[in-house]
Amino acid sequence: MPTEILMPALSPTMEEGTLAKWLVKEGDTVSSGDIMAEIETDKATMEFEAVDEGVMGKIIVPEGTEGVKVNDVIAVLLEDGESADDISSAAPAPAAEAPAPAAAVTPAPAAASPAPAAPSRDGNRVFASPLARRIAADKGLDLTTISGSGPHGRIVKADVENASPSAKPAAAAAPAAKSEAAPAALATGPSTDVVIKTYEGRPFEEVKLDGMRKTIAARLTEAKQSVPHFYLRRDIQLDALMKFRSQLNKQLEPRGVKLSVNDFIIKACALALQQEPEANAVWAGDRTLKFEKSDVAVAVAIEGGLFTPVLKDAEMKSLSALSAEMKDLATRARDRKLAPHEYQGGSFAISNLGMFGIDNFDAIINPPHAAILAVGAGVKKPIVGADGELTVGIVMSVTLSVDHRVIDGALGANLLNAIKDNLENPMTMLA
Repeated sequence: MPTEILMPALSPTMEEGTLAKWLVKEGDTVSSGDIMAEIETDKATMEFEAVDEGVMGKIIVPEGTEGVKVNDVIAVLLEDGESADDISSAAPAPAAEAPAPAAAVTPAPAAASPAPAAPSRDGNRVFASPLARRIAADKGLDLTTISGSGPHGRIVKADVENASPSAKPAAAAAPAAKSEAAPAALATGPSTDVVIKTYEGRPFEEVKLDGMRKTIAARLTEAKQSVPHFYLRRDIQLDALMKFRSQLNKQLEPRGVKLSVNDFIIKACALALQQEPEANAVWAGDRTLKFEKSDVAVAVAIEGGLFTPVLKDAEMKSLSALSAEMKDLATRARDRKLAPHEYQGGSFAISNLGMFGIDNFDAIINPPHAAILAVGAGVKKPIVGADGELTVGIVMSVTLSVDHRVIDGALGANLLNAIKDNLENPMTMLA
């Protein structure tokens, strides 16, 4: 029986993507592990590997199609002895549609008979190939008890063939409802028609939202509505850091290393999370997860959005190592070449707009993080010294946005004070 190839979930948050390019054509022989297509997620273009083998019988979704939902049928694979005549009408080619308006998003092709709903394990969808589902059904296997060896834990043919039959649970739990956070977030405020009518008669251009912008709109709207933010602010004097940085850069010049203020901020935050370990945590629904290591995410602006690559074990790395890693991550982020594991995770984030001349701002927490540090520009300001003398110093304003479910006021204050102490006494960060 022909095997339906489904749109894969290439990241935990992916709900739809763009089928950018097919690397095989109808009639080609496909083996498990072969690269079949390039798929654009909201963050990057990734390769899609085959998990079954056979002959490409029919391509359902042509390359360049946007908004293809996860688990939609995108192609049909034929097994030995099968031909194109065996392909069921359950997966027809998308019907031609009337030309859409310039600003309309072309809907993803849908199968007339969708694949069976995937089972769930602890409320999370279990992904399995259609062939694996059929074999599991024949053998009486419960897919929620099988570990998948395919991409992102997908259950494939070999997994179910090697599994032993087990009794199914007496009462199957109701499948988890698909999150409506993204559509709800995008629909917040007046409807599209109302807004367009408001500006009727005025020249404007409709700009279609790409996957990244849709995700940013959905996730941050959800975060602002559901995460109980509170904000802590401090001014940090940078004179000692700027002097120390200048000395280090002069010594590191033969090695081609140039440290930025942001490198010191990353190190200061990573060490502060070790000094206040209760704050090194994330919200996990009905519990918090507290971490031993400091994995710090740093916002990187790219065209049309942003990435937050994560520097893992940042407290253990030297300033020069952090600098080199951050430069590499930022470069590949702007080229959209980061893998999901490089921009997912972390417990704490940094957003630095000081380089754009912003004095101070409040950042939105990116769940499940418990805090994000908004960094402003270092500017010269009058300072009253310890002896009461008025001097001029370089002062940087920072705001710590905190999730009150994870971090209370006093703990947040201690965390921010630790960051301030590290930056105002930079030599201690090398101890």
